[in-house]
Amino acid sequence: MRASSKHRQTARGAAVLRLLWLGLFAWLSISHDAAARAKAPDKGSRGFVTRNGHEFSLNGKIFRVAGVNNHYLTYGSPVEVTRVLDDAVAMKANVVRIFVSPIIGSTDGSVANVFNWNSNADSSNLGVNGVYMASFNPKTQAMEINEGANGLQRLDFVVKEASKRKLRLIVAFVDYWAYTGGSRQISAWYGNKGDDRFFAEDARARADYKRLVQAIVTRRNSLSNVVYRDDPTIFAWELANEPDIQPFSVFNGWVAEMAAFVKSLDHRHLLASGQSSLQYKMAELRLPQVDFGTWHGYASYQKISAEQFADQITQYCAYAVSYGKPVILEEFGVPRSDPDRPQIYRNWMARIAADDRCAGWLVWRLVSRQDSNEYPQDDHDQFDIHNDGSPVWLALQDSAGLMTMAQTRRKFVRQQEDRGQP
Repeated sequence: MRASSKHRQTARGAAVLRLLWLGLFAWLSISHDAAARAKAPDKGSRGFVTRNGHEFSLNGKIFRVAGVNNHYLTYGSPVEVTRVLDDAVAMKANVVRIFVSPIIGSTDGSVANVFNWNSNADSSNLGVNGVYMASFNPKTQAMEINEGANGLQRLDFVVKEASKRKLRLIVAFVDYWAYTGGSRQISAWYGNKGDDRFFAEDARARADYKRLVQAIVTRRNSLSNVVYRDDPTIFAWELANEPDIQPFSVFNGWVAEMAAFVKSLDHRHLLASGQSSLQYKMAELRLPQVDFGTWHGYASYQKISAEQFADQITQYCAYAVSYGKPVILEEFGVPRSDPDRPQIYRNWMARIAADDRCAGWLVWRLVSRQDSNEYPQDDHDQFDIHNDGSPVWLALQDSAGLMTMAQTRRKFVRQQEDRGQP
């Protein structure tokens, strides 16, 4: 996620793209009806999502992602968690992306936190309610995993509740940024103040990261009794949220090492780096252990127009064919200060739905009512999405449905090709 500022598309470009979207929707609706008559989709399937070339696959069928990000599910209250997941279902999303957080200093206070762990803010604004997944143990001089009710049992609840709703989860093992500790907190345990290579190069930080990964991947869910690596609710693991490690040689070496480590523990789940990829352009997809590519883009932050961002979507989808692996637009948003926000969302997501090279999208970010029963303030980025019946909500809901129809159309076309029919 990055900060953003207002950027509008031109009226002419908006009109053209709006017509394209309507035409695409009509074509997909016809194809969807034909495919539904040919074979009803298996909605009850809970197998593992895999990859087949540049596409995701579920039980031999194409699976396209229409999803949401949420940053507080691992430390929000049970009510706040279920509200987000229910809203994801209402939006017709099939994947939710989360981070394993927070990570703190030491529980005895001798090692400081890099963020305000005691904040009284609501969950969306980083009030973490005393929750932490890992801390520094001054006696062992290493990471200590919190397996308690205010630790990994919070993640257990998220996974169990997502499974009940037939949602899939992309789980980033750590947030690279310091908003709730993340990799910056791990580096701070050893005296580093947050440069872009210490976390990847320091032997102690690397050992701690592996300790956290192993604790999560091999964990038995206290609520479902299913070991995480055996749970198809998890769509994929990510090494981190936006591991902005520099230079590239250090980043690539860290990804290679950690991806191999994850795969040694779990060969069934897909794996991505979680990189924003605006700088490295999916280069980590050359590594065999990395299964799919992610990119994060914000037109307002990049200071480009909506039309230019749409062209960027096409560019990144082309990488999928180049590398032979799926690529998803994993974070994107339009600030609410932009009056064209609903139509911009429709245009961007219609472009993804219409391009068979694109594996899907996850919008930043779905935020639901907090324990106060109010939506939180979002004055900085202004990207929050609410289940409020607004034009923006309807645009996302329609676009998620559009991805499902596009997925069904692809299945139908492939069936016809297999049968030798035009």
